[in-house]
Amino acid sequence: MSAVGAVFSCSCLRSGVWLLKPGMQKMSSLHTAARCAARDYYEVLVLGGGAGGIAMSARMKRRVGAENVAVVEPSETHYYQPLWTLVGGGAKQLAASARPTGSVMPSGVEWIRSQVTALDPDKNYVQLENDIKVSYKYLIIALGISLHYEKIKGLPEGFNHPKIGSNYSAQTVEKTWRALQDFKEGNAIFTFPNTPVKCAGAPQKIMYLADAYLRKTGKRSKANIMFNTSLGVIFGVKKYADALLEIIKDKNIVVNYKRSLIEVRADKQEAVFENLDKPGETEVYQYEMLHVTPPMGPPAVLINSPVSDASGWVDVDKETLQHKKYPNVFGIGDCTNLPTSKTAAAVAAQSGVLDKTISLVMKNKLPVKKYDGYTSCPLVTAYNKVILAEFDYNGQPLETFPIDQSKERRTMYHMKADMMPLLYWNALLK
Repeated sequence: MSAVGAVFSCSCLRSGVWLLKPGMQKMSSLHTAARCAARDYYEVLVLGGGAGGIAMSARMKRRVGAENVAVVEPSETHYYQPLWTLVGGGAKQLAASARPTGSVMPSGVEWIRSQVTALDPDKNYVQLENDIKVSYKYLIIALGISLHYEKIKGLPEGFNHPKIGSNYSAQTVEKTWRALQDFKEGNAIFTFPNTPVKCAGAPQKIMYLADAYLRKTGKRSKANIMFNTSLGVIFGVKKYADALLEIIKDKNIVVNYKRSLIEVRADKQEAVFENLDKPGETEVYQYEMLHVTPPMGPPAVLINSPVSDASGWVDVDKETLQHKKYPNVFGIGDCTNLPTSKTAAAVAAQSGVLDKTISLVMKNKLPVKKYDGYTSCPLVTAYNKVILAEFDYNGQPLETFPIDQSKERRTMYHMKADMMPLLYWNALLK
């Protein structure tokens, strides 16, 4: 996946340049807090302790003081998920992607280790587990996106069998690498679901790594690598799609468009796909290796919430990230309905805009800083090559470097694998 996000995906170079500017703080000390809220009111309340939530809590600490900021996050572990593409391909260790949540929480900021169960923006409070209510003056929603393996018949219990993995979960990413190592002969199938996803490039990155590994181990001639995607295109931006199609042709990979995984029969090593062009018509494929990208959707607490649109995503202005109805509510990252790819690069760009938006709202001024939809995805095409895709709301390339970024480059691989994790831990989250 990406290069600068824990609950998001893909790397951000334009934002990475910003990250290196002054303002980087010292490493925050381990943060300890009671499991429930120490107080029932905070000037700024942040929901979610992923990339967007931690980045914004660090910024708000500088705006209003640490004692006036709280983050609601139940998880004890914070993951740098962009590394999981490389973990699934055997190039990195899972442990390198994890740190205790307390170690990334800005020092002095209250960490409320609980789950949000309801939002009441009309009364300016949220409800947590055990019926605890916490009020706020300003609310930042950074709850990320939820994975739904259970929407595929036979999952998640199918992961108890060999030959199947998924780079989207800490519980299943290492199974991807084992399935790749155990590959003998047959179909290696990689899927893309019929829902919004985080880092739309990730489902095919592992496919290219699988191709490289099988070539290295002399097994490629015995493998039929297949990408079954619910989409009608290989990638949403033509410049990069054209480059990827050439790579796919060179690597002799089969692409089946408008195919949605609906069932896994793990005991028989069979995957069932629906043909979206012919609803109700299914196809069964035997697999020797299966990588599943799960259906995804908004967190359950946001579905039918006053802050969400009809689909359950936080309803924000696409330029300012301010809520369309509640002026003291803001959203960032994967949980929003911003019409751009859900990536960590997007979070990095959004955090700067949102910081300016909130600072002006606090002064009773209208927001002026505008988010252009910038997002990025480093498309890993081998163990030492990356195509760096960067683009805006309109799907137009918005590139950082004075080179053709649609070409595979070793330098971009090192940027994803080595530089961006450092920027993530030591800059974005600070």
